[in-house]
Amino acid sequence: MDKILLMLQLQAQLNDATNGDKWTKGVTKNGKDINWKRCIYMECAEMVDSFSWKHWKSINQEPDWDNLQIEVVDVWHFIISLAIENYSQTLRGGIEDLAINISNLDSFPSLDVENKKFASQNEVIEKVESIMLASLSKDDLNLEALIEDFFDLTLMSGLDLESLYRLYVGKNVLNQFRQDNGYKDGSYIKVWNGKEDNVVMKNIWEDNSDIKPDVLYKELTKSYLALTKS
Repeated sequence: MDKILLMLQLQAQLNDATNGDKWTKGVTKNGKDINWKRCIYMECAEMVDSFSWKHWKSINQEPDWDNLQIEVVDVWHFIISLAIENYSQTLRGGIEDLAINISNLDSFPSLDVENKKFASQNEVIEKVESIMLASLSKDDLNLEALIEDFFDLTLMSGLDLESLYRLYVGKNVLNQFRQDNGYKDGSYIKVWNGKEDNVVMKNIWEDNSDIKPDVLYKELTKSYLALTKS
């Protein structure tokens, strides 16, 4: 539960910093509507592109599992944002209550076991599309079912709670770094010497297993300054 709670807290802090303190009401500090469900299904569409699903193009291309895992973490950002918003608007409780309920889901124990196995391409895509359907539905949100589906997808993508947590923290730091370096006004550079910043962040984590979030931020700053000054 501790890792779930920390991810929820980090997401709330990031959303506060990025969107203002009224984001749980569905609006940013600039008065723009927030649609977490749309964020989810649009990110899921990008996830499918990790596979050679097109029958007319690159039919023998191997799945890009590294990209898939990054996209899984991106979807998790939006799902827990939706969950925090839902708990706030329906008066179900705060972040601590949400963390407890998530850790009590039937699928949670299987997530808390080391896992590095990938499911087949078709199985993963079917699960992604199930999440898309849930986010596209006009019916009342079944939050628990959505999170259960996401945990299934996490396992099918070769991740577990520990690796999801590590990638989430890394991506959370990267998202904050992006906001601090011109992401909103379009001046931020996303590709660093031929590598997307997601990949750079993931490589730093993999090369430094005990790195702290603040040190990761400093490493990203160092790499970015070298890029912008070259």
